[in-house]
Amino acid sequence: MEGDTFSGLGNGSTQIDGKVLQTFQKSFVQVQNILDQNRVLINEINHNHESKIPDNLSRNVGLIRELNNNIRRVVDLYGDLSSSFTKSMDTSSEGGDSSGALKSDGKAGHKRIRPS
Repeated sequence: MEGDTFSGLGNGSTQIDGKVLQTFQKSFVQVQNILDQNRVLINEINHNHESKIPDNLSRNVGLIRELNNNIRRVVDLYGDLSSSFTKSMDTSSEGGDSSGALKSDGKAGHKRIRPS
């Protein structure tokens, strides 16, 4: 992500605000930390399951709940990232018309906007 520019998007020289990139990076770090936590939880859950010790098996209930909550957090973070990215692309494309580029078949392409 050198130079805070994504080439190949929009008109080929779409500038992405440094603050937006910092937000993306922060979110990706959060996601990675949660995924690392999940790896530890899954290993503990597997160990407890293989031990077949009643206390360990009952502990798995709480661990699985924590795992599910972590997965929800990752989904929410990716949803927020998607929204932020879409907003930043919409904002940056207002300066120039990137939605009317010609496709290889010679027809004009139009931007698809997904509802949030």
